[in-house]
Amino acid sequence: MPARPVRAFAVAVLAAMLGALLPATAAQAADRTVQGGRLDWGIKSSFQSYVTGPISKGGFKLKSGAATVGGSLFRFHSATGSYDPDSGSFGAAFTGGVTFQGHQKSDGSYELDLTVSRPTVKISGGRGTLYVDVAGKAKDTGAVSTASQVPFATLGLAGIDMKGGGSPIALTNVPTTLTAEGAKSFAGYYTAGTRLDPISLSVDVKAPAEQSATPGTQAGAPARSPQAPQAAGAFTDAAVDWGVRRTFREYVTGSVGQGKWTLAEGAQDGGALFRFPQGKGTYDGGKGTLDAAFAGTVRFTGAHLDLTLGKVNVKVDGGKGVLTADVVTPTETRNAVALVEFDAKALKTEGGLATLTEAPATLTEGGSQAFNAMYKAGTEMDPVSLSVALDANAKLPALPDLGSTASPSPSRAPAAAASQAPPKAEAEKDSSVGPYVALALVLLVLAAGAIFLVLRKRRTAASGSEPSGSADAQP
Repeated sequence: MPARPVRAFAVAVLAAMLGALLPATAAQAADRTVQGGRLDWGIKSSFQSYVTGPISKGGFKLKSGAATVGGSLFRFHSATGSYDPDSGSFGAAFTGGVTFQGHQKSDGSYELDLTVSRPTVKISGGRGTLYVDVAGKAKDTGAVSTASQVPFATLGLAGIDMKGGGSPIALTNVPTTLTAEGAKSFAGYYTAGTRLDPISLSVDVKAPAEQSATPGTQAGAPARSPQAPQAAGAFTDAAVDWGVRRTFREYVTGSVGQGKWTLAEGAQDGGALFRFPQGKGTYDGGKGTLDAAFAGTVRFTGAHLDLTLGKVNVKVDGGKGVLTADVVTPTETRNAVALVEFDAKALKTEGGLATLTEAPATLTEGGSQAFNAMYKAGTEMDPVSLSVALDANAKLPALPDLGSTASPSPSRAPAAAASQAPPKAEAEKDSSVGPYVALALVLLVLAAGAIFLVLRKRRTAASGSEPSGSADAQP
């Protein structure tokens, strides 16, 4: 056998040996899952000021669990996507939206009506783009348009290295610039190249070991063991989500209220809403009636403020809903106060779950008294959402997922690199490669020696003397 085929065969054998012995670390490192996190963005502060100012005389409404942070930021939640630490490619979509309305007409509609929702950040090759869903009326013609995932703004990523990041990945105050597509979908209020507000985000990234694990139950959707058949119309798990009122929360935590809220007895904080869980009661889908009592309390404290709401109850009948609660202050306790009324015509049943999503709610006279006449009866309050598990297999909708490092407000430090030390799981995985490498090197040396002896024997037999150089030096 000639020397060249022998060498080719040996190389193929060694490659196969190394491939079998070394773990596929590169494949495991790619495409890690982004699960949980938030994005903070004011869209454009001057636009907010215009909408809420004396000319437009408008405002904004939050959708799908979006929240406000500080004076002019909107917080979008529940990031999902993927991240490749080797290339730095990153993609994360966030939930939530905000609707701006202004210049109200005599018929109650608005000349300015614009909704921005579902922001998505995509980064690859040192370039980044912010995509959003946009629906609204054109500034001059009033034509209504809807567009999904518009490349709305470019991201200024100078000095940011996305490679090698761990968890969480955080970007702070990243500049954004309106694109031509974004300018068109922004109802013509701004031209391409206009500087928008910067974005800040933080997302959790699952290492490969975490990705392969069996997913746990989502927040707000605990595992339910099989149970005996329930009585007709009865249920034993439900939740009501209600944020009270956005401006009230901002007042409590702001410079005037200087306070906070405290949750107890199972109540949960969803960022822009409070969840009162463990609902029990009866539901009749045919008649559209519901009577449910929920666990949990929320206490607001601050300067000249101490208000606790608890023992929340919801009743629905004839397409109308009423939310009641015990109202506790330092001076008195009032039981079962009807706080808000809401539109419940959209209450529906699908499979084993009955739901009502973001039903508009208004303050009652009793609610006005509960808030010490801070708001008049009829004032618009935060919407009410309901979810009722009608069987043991139904899961309640998850709360907004703000990620593992959620904070009251984003930092204002300059944008920094995304790179962090690898998580422990990755460090352990990398260290486990060492024994495989050592074994492969030993086998490589032994195989090389054997090949050399075979080649020397063949040449000796052909020429009667040993070669003066290595086998690779021969033609």
